Amino acid sequence: MTQTSTHEIPATHHRLERDEALQLLKHADLLALGREADGIRRRYHPENRVTFVVDRNVNYTNICESRCSFCAFYRDAAAKDAYVLTPDEIFTKITELVELEGTQLLMQGGLNPSLTIDYFEELFREIGTRFPSVQNHSLSPAEITCIARVSGLTIDTALERLHRAGLDSIPGGGAEILVDEVRGAISPNKIGWRQWSRVMLKAARLGMPTTATMMFGCGERLEDIVEHLFRVRELQDDGGSFTAFIPWTYQPGNTELGGETATGVEYLKVLALSRIVLDNIPNIQASWVTQGAKLAQVSLSFGANDLGGTMLEENVVAAAGCRFRMSRDQMVALIAGAGFKAAQRTTTYKILREFSV
Repeated sequence: MTQTSTHEIPATHHRLERDEALQLLKHADLLALGREADGIRRRYHPENRVTFVVDRNVNYTNICESRCSFCAFYRDAAAKDAYVLTPDEIFTKITELVELEGTQLLMQGGLNPSLTIDYFEELFREIGTRFPSVQNHSLSPAEITCIARVSGLTIDTALERLHRAGLDSIPGGGAEILVDEVRGAISPNKIGWRQWSRVMLKAARLGMPTTATMMFGCGERLEDIVEHLFRVRELQDDGGSFTAFIPWTYQPGNTELGGETATGVEYLKVLALSRIVLDNIPNIQASWVTQGAKLAQVSLSFGANDLGGTMLEENVVAAAGCRFRMSRDQMVALIAGAGFKAAQRTTTYKILREFSV
C-alpha cells in the first residue's frame, strides 16, 4: 500500500463501489483517507464518545479439526496440552467477570467434533440461570456449523436450539477473508464464505445481533480485502444484524503460515476504508488486542468509535505471541488521552456508564 497520491476521495453522500474502494486502498493519501473516515464517524457519533465493553473471552477448548495455517492456538485431540474446560471451570471464569461488573461472555474455541449440541445446550442454560446479567455472545459461524454437523442437524435447527438454550448473539469470528480462494489457501478445512454468511443471516432472522470481522495481512490481495468489505455490506443490505465491524491484522508468531504482520499504515488504511464503505453498519471497532494501545488511540481519528472489550482473558491471539492487556481504568485513560469521552456499553451498544477524567 502506498501513502501518497492525488487520488480524490468521493463526496461522502456517494455510496462507494468496488473499483473506487480499490483505488482508494491502492493510492489514496493516508491522512486524507483518515480525515474522510473521521468525518463519517462524527456524523454517526456526534457526541464525541468512544465506547467499550467489559468482557471475558473464554476459550472452552483448543481441540480443533480445522488446523488453519494462520492459527497458533489449535491442538490435535491427542496433544498433551489439548483441553476442554469443565462447566465448573467456565462458571468460575464467568463469576470473576461479573465481580468486575462485566456484561459480555465471549465463548469461542476450536472445531471439536466430540462436543455435540447437547453439551452447549446444557452449558448455556446453566449460564443463563446463574448469570442472568451476562450477554452470551459466543460461537463463530464455523463452530455452529461444526456443532450442527456432528449432531446430525441442519444449520437452521442447530442455531434455533442454541438460541433457545441461551445463545444471545454471535460474534463474527472465522471470517478471515470472505473470498474462497484465500480461505482455501490458509484454512482449507473451514467453511466457505457463503456458509459463514448463511449462519449470520439465519441469526439475524432469529432476532440475534451479530458482528462482522476481517483478518487481513495473510497473503490476500488488495482486491480480496475490498471484496470482503462489500460482501459484508451486501449481507447487511440483505437483512443482516451486524452491530459492528472489526478488522484486525494477522499475527504470524508460532504459526505454520508464518510471514510478517501488516504495518500500522496498512492497518489504518483498511480501518478507514471500512468506515467509508460500510455505510450501513453503525460501529467500527479498533483492535487494540493486535495493534496495542498507542495505535488504538490513532485509530480513533481514522473512523473507529469503539475499542471492543477489556478482555479479562484472551488466548487465541496470545498464542501467536501478541499479548496486549487492558483494564477498565486503562481503557478509560486511553480514550480520554485521545480526546474523547469514554463510555462502558453492553454488547448491543446500550450505554451503561460514562466516565469523566
